Amino acid sequence: MKAAVLTIGDELLNGQTIDTNSAWIGQELNKIGITLVSKLSVGDTDNDIRAGLEYCYQHASLVIVTGGLGPTNDDITKQSLATFFDCDLAFSQVTYDRILAYFKASNRQPTDAHRQQCYLPSKAELVTNERGTAPGMWMNKGRKFLLSMPGVPSEMKGLMLNGGLEKIAALNPDQQIHHHIIQTVGVGETYIAEKIKDIVARFPDYISIAYLPGLGSVKLRLTAIGPDKNLLIAKNESFGKKIADLLGDPVYATGAKTLQQTVGEIAKNSKLTIGTAESCTGGHIAQLIASVPGASSYYKGSVVAYSNDIKENILNVSSETLKEEGAVCEST
Repeated sequence: MKAAVLTIGDELLNGQTIDTNSAWIGQELNKIGITLVSKLSVGDTDNDIRAGLEYCYQHASLVIVTGGLGPTNDDITKQSLATFFDCDLAFSQVTYDRILAYFKASNRQPTDAHRQQCYLPSKAELVTNERGTAPGMWMNKGRKFLLSMPGVPSEMKGLMLNGGLEKIAALNPDQQIHHHIIQTVGVGETYIAEKIKDIVARFPDYISIAYLPGLGSVKLRLTAIGPDKNLLIAKNESFGKKIADLLGDPVYATGAKTLQQTVGEIAKNSKLTIGTAESCTGGHIAQLIASVPGASSYYKGSVVAYSNDIKENILNVSSETLKEEGAVCEST
């Protein structure tokens, strides 16, 4: 099944708020075999919201909406959903009773706006929000499904983990997904793609590859989708081994292991210790190495030699080298 995420809010468009919801939702959908094919952010207007829904449903059969469910006047998602699903807004006593209990527990009083918040699309099935006042809503139109949730990340995650993901997984009981990760360093994406093109050409149609470049590294992600999880794992790992064997030394790990974790393992297994001297990186390499639990057994420390004085007097770089070749050169 294909899914799309629609995030609602002017604050997402003008940069006041960073959308972290979509990334988290994509990761969770991936775990249950749902493919996220589109992410779209729209403003707080009825026209924008309904246009966003139309766009998402052109590309997916499941739409996950976050934002616009609060008690303030600019939160109009409920009305837009009611219009889109051709139904009225109806007062939800269940939601109001939950809001009353929520405020009573904190010795506060709800406002009239919180009562207004309880008018929900009549076709919506409630998904309980245990971390706030805005309810989650589950709706469908034929074989098109929608889960609407608040935009507050903690509330959204609570809804997804306490009912939302269960409803979504039930839509796609036979679809499985498996990823195989190959970590490389020191070579570029283009070099790798050219090197392994013959292997990739032999992939069955249910396996795809993504090249995910980083600073000095490229992560290869093989994704297999189908009903037989054991077959997906076997095929993915088989092709992954062929790729790793062909690439050779640039491959430092498979799975989620980082370069600094791999360096630490090499140091411990070889009974080596590590020290670093940095300039322009400002101690960043030291921070990465030291971030690995147990690094104190092999990492001795660092000198951040940003000025030429430190390079010369602490690290014994000659003044002639610094004068003639500069601080940024192989000799230094």
